[in-house]
Amino acid sequence: MENKLNCYKQMVERALDALPMTGAPDMLKEAMRYSLLSGGKRLRGCLVLAACEMAGGDLQSALPFACAVEMIHAYSLIHDDLPAMDNDCLRRGKPTNHIVYGEGMAILAGDGLLTHAFEVMAASDHPHAFRALREMAAAAGVRGMLSGQTLDVTLEGTSPDRETVHHIHEGKTAALLTAPVTAGLILAGAEENLIQAGREYGYHLGIAFQIVDDLLDLEGDPALMGKTLGKDQAEGKITWPACVGMDQARKDAEMHIRLAADALDPFGKEAEFLRALAFSTLHRVQ
Repeated sequence: MENKLNCYKQMVERALDALPMTGAPDMLKEAMRYSLLSGGKRLRGCLVLAACEMAGGDLQSALPFACAVEMIHAYSLIHDDLPAMDNDCLRRGKPTNHIVYGEGMAILAGDGLLTHAFEVMAASDHPHAFRALREMAAAAGVRGMLSGQTLDVTLEGTSPDRETVHHIHEGKTAALLTAPVTAGLILAGAEENLIQAGREYGYHLGIAFQIVDDLLDLEGDPALMGKTLGKDQAEGKITWPACVGMDQARKDAEMHIRLAADALDPFGKEAEFLRALAFSTLHRVQ
């Protein structure tokens, strides 16, 4: 699993590095590339490629969409780190974008990455490009990530309840882990029942991923995480461990991972990588 993940990651890294960003002013391009190429797991891009390959699709035709979802993710992190949002100074062990380039340029860099992501997808001549693009747009937009982020920001300091936190996790994290899977399957020309199976996989993977992230904020290693820990609790963020306690949160993460793995049954042995990737989420340290 690790070898295949690294292969996918290297494909995404090379493609991201090669993006020309033609026409962007030098400072804007530098700020965009600073966050886009600062490392990270490239999980979302890898999910596009893995899902596409699982359904028998062509990896090269899916690569622009893998790059696009990484650009969308990078934009979201730049804006999330801003003083008006989470006010973080570190991301992946490096100063955050606004610390290096200033708040104004950081906002523009995030905007640039988001819009360039859709330009890259729209340039594809793949017959299913529009539908795959639509999956990404819905996940990043007002029904997806922005919805979860809005609840996360506006409900700080309130008493957590399961339903509200679940809605936050659905939008904030699960949406942008589900869309890469469904987009990859769409690009491979998968049947509707398989796309729905991928949607279920991505949903449960995303919920588990965020629960683990909440736990790591409480008990992770700052050196490995590359960011300030304990901020959720200090700022009154409503998290899953705050709702149910840490022991139950771990059990809930395990349940969602089992459901994610079970959702891949229609793919048989072709899903071994994505199953293993899901279970590895429970043991991640960053």
